[in-house]
Amino acid sequence: MLGELLITAGAIVLLYVAWQLWLGDVIYGAEAKAESEQLSQQWAQEYEPPAPAATEEPAPADVTAEPVILPEPADAEVFAIMRIPRFGSDYAFQMAGGVSRARTLDKTYIGHYPGTSMPGQPGNFAVAAHRTTFGAPFNRIADLHVGDAIVVETKQGWYTYRFRTLEYVTPSEVEVLLPVPQAMDVPAGTPYITMTSCSPMYSLAERIVGYGVFESFTPMHAGPPASLEAVA
Repeated sequence: MLGELLITAGAIVLLYVAWQLWLGDVIYGAEAKAESEQLSQQWAQEYEPPAPAATEEPAPADVTAEPVILPEPADAEVFAIMRIPRFGSDYAFQMAGGVSRARTLDKTYIGHYPGTSMPGQPGNFAVAAHRTTFGAPFNRIADLHVGDAIVVETKQGWYTYRFRTLEYVTPSEVEVLLPVPQAMDVPAGTPYITMTSCSPMYSLAERIVGYGVFESFTPMHAGPPASLEAVA
């Protein structure tokens, strides 16, 4: 009898672990992507193009423009969607203010470090997300290739960054969040993106850090940028 109870308890534990490490991620990730697509469609429907100028022929839409600098979001406030073609055409996770687990990261969001730059703004647009569990938005961060597009979609348009390199640091090395990552007292003249997550997989021992450099801003009226095209 006791043996049967122990076997049953062990099976329950294994099922729970499987849920936490695999099945739950699949379900949470699918739900997060669906919600992101709904938000993207909502922004497109709410967009009102500017009135055309009084000329004989309408001017062609600007494909790129000066980036719109957004205000810093409140804690847990959704402000953007991250898309990374390297991870598939369906990769889309909402981005929200703050990096607390309870209010942001465990909600399957990619969190924005308070006080760091916003998309397209000179300085360091620093974000964090889970690599395992709760949808695992940064599960494949180590698979990025140099030059891969990292696109931040907002109600105003798309901010395209290009991936440059990966680094592994200890949790205490907060210099990765500086305006110029890892460069103390250096003023920022370039917009960067820094993506942080845990490393190795299923461990909190280190942090994996992905860096990118801003390339362009595509306003909403110009339509989705070429950087969103599928990766061969």
